[in-house]
Amino acid sequence: MDTRRVRRGPLLRTVLRVALTTAALLGAFFAAPLTRSFTATSAVVLSALLAALAGLMGWQARAIVRARSPRLRTAEALATSVPVFVLAFATGYCLLANNDPPGFSERLTHVDSLYFTITVFSSVGFGDIVPVSQAARGLTTVQMLGDLVFLGFAAKVFLEAMRRGIERRSHDPDHPPDAPR
Repeated sequence: MDTRRVRRGPLLRTVLRVALTTAALLGAFFAAPLTRSFTATSAVVLSALLAALAGLMGWQARAIVRARSPRLRTAEALATSVPVFVLAFATGYCLLANNDPPGFSERLTHVDSLYFTITVFSSVGFGDIVPVSQAARGLTTVQMLGDLVFLGFAAKVFLEAMRRGIERRSHDPDHPPDAPR
């Protein structure tokens, strides 16, 4: 049996799961009727979603430690956590753009709010879409701080879990660290 073919199976399954998860998240975001204004309830829902993401990341860390392929599971955890984080803020920005007066220099569509979120996430700065209201600037500031915390937390937690998973696998003679599933 070709060992490369056997080793590609877990990688292909991981890529497929990440692609399907991301497509489902994007589909839900673009299908959502985000025509209301951002309210206190919106802030609570956004906070709850970010708390749920933290819980998901904890669950993913435990799954990485127990995984047959800790490296692949780590990549999958990162690749599914980032879209959840980004889409949570994109939803908030889309709602803030509907406030009266709007929170941004222009009305934001789903695409515009996703673009703005990724612009803030990647810290390349903005110029074409600018937060103008105090609420929009506040949420943008929260995202900027959240980006730093999220990236640092995700890197620390997932990489430590991967290290532990690799160490656990190296002590298991039946399953070397990079053995296929």
